[in-house]
Amino acid sequence: MQGDGETVRTPDQPLVDVDGLVKLFPIAGNVFRKPSGFVHAVDGVSFRIERGESLGLVGESGCGKTTVGKLLVKLLEPTSGSIAFRFTDAGGADIPGGRVDPSTLKGRQLRDFRRQVQLIFQDPYESMNPRRTIYDTIAEPVSVQGIGSALDRVDRVAEILSLVGLTPPSAFLFRYPHELSGGQRQRVAIARALILEPSLVVADEPTSMLDVSSRTGIMSLMQELASGLGVAYLYITHDLAVARYMCDRIAVMYMGKIVEMAETEELLRNPLHPYTRALLSAVPVPDPGHHRPPPAISGEVTAPVDPPARCRFYDRCPLATRSCETSPHPPVEEKARGHVVACYEA
Repeated sequence: MQGDGETVRTPDQPLVDVDGLVKLFPIAGNVFRKPSGFVHAVDGVSFRIERGESLGLVGESGCGKTTVGKLLVKLLEPTSGSIAFRFTDAGGADIPGGRVDPSTLKGRQLRDFRRQVQLIFQDPYESMNPRRTIYDTIAEPVSVQGIGSALDRVDRVAEILSLVGLTPPSAFLFRYPHELSGGQRQRVAIARALILEPSLVVADEPTSMLDVSSRTGIMSLMQELASGLGVAYLYITHDLAVARYMCDRIAVMYMGKIVEMAETEELLRNPLHPYTRALLSAVPVPDPGHHRPPPAISGEVTAPVDPPARCRFYDRCPLATRSCETSPHPPVEEKARGHVVACYEA
């Protein structure tokens, strides 16, 4: 891709740099009436993903995790904020002018962006056309990008099927999604995402629809592919055990905001935000004789409709003070090397 300037190749440049990302959804608005309010699905989110790194985005349902993923792959347009993506050529070198915001891309540049960033959906069956064969499903991205001849695509699909463990490929090429198990369908979804050799894959709870045995196999496969192909992941999950297995770093979200982020073992060993502590206390322990007190927080997540300026966690926080109520939402501050948290009392 061409731009006005040139990007200097520096090893510390992240693959993705998200800064102040905001996504608001209007309520009850139409052509004749202004919206009565806005859902603050994503509100001031910032993070970086390095090349080959796996960042886990963890939180309760409705906290904005999936919306962040959709913004990253340009399925949604942000209300404000920016996403700077580092484009590279086939050899991994920076392309001049290659750091761009996906929301500004159109035409050929947008198509090139789609080649660099792929998405694995939560439900592999719902994300596939039941009338298309496995070959058609996996080959579609290559066909859209105009890569290779028809015979080349058959070879390419067979190769990626072998890579994701669906062997022999000839036994799967011309089957349909309903003829496969849940684990096999998710392997097809992974193959479809990786056939273009992307730099970043957004994985939206890719194992939540699978049984335990299939889940372990898929997580191991994704780790092996990330290591072998140099793929970076934004791994969206509500399961801290899965995040610990899959991710180099974890970012915890609550009501549209990141409240804590650190390297995985550091965050699990030394959680600073009361919400992170509550999430950890809710993780099952495989010991029937083990008893522990319930999480200190109370109540449920409120709807993020025009929330007050104070801390989003105030109503459920066991550490909340009068200052927390009257002050704006706490900024994300570094409390230890690489460990940031948004809490006045942490």
